[in-house]
Amino acid sequence: MAHLQYLVFNNENIPMPASYSVGLSDVEADSGGVTEAGTTQRDVVREGVVQIGVTFRVSKRWLNKFSAYKKLASITVGYLDMETMNIVDTQMYIDGYQVKLVSDTSYGSLWEVSFTLKEF
Repeated sequence: MAHLQYLVFNNENIPMPASYSVGLSDVEADSGGVTEAGTTQRDVVREGVVQIGVTFRVSKRWLNKFSAYKKLASITVGYLDMETMNIVDTQMYIDGYQVKLVSDTSYGSLWEVSFTLKEF
């Protein structure tokens, strides 16, 4: 059984993540809020902005690749849309980049890399 491809960065298949969560949020204008009558008014500028939280357990080679992607201002990301189960392409950037050493042996090191991909 073949596994699903969850992420593609700039046409490069990314390894299977240890965790993967997709969130959608709305961008609201400053003009929204609560009126004097007490009703809430939302002025949605853009809805369905994607944020993807991921964690990977990777070798030093992939740690270096993720570090290089983090430095890019924009990445073309293909991500698995959980509603349609299809890969959707969009422009994103990496935020909240964290690295942790899991283990270090004579065979090499295992790193845990986590970050959030945010859509422009």
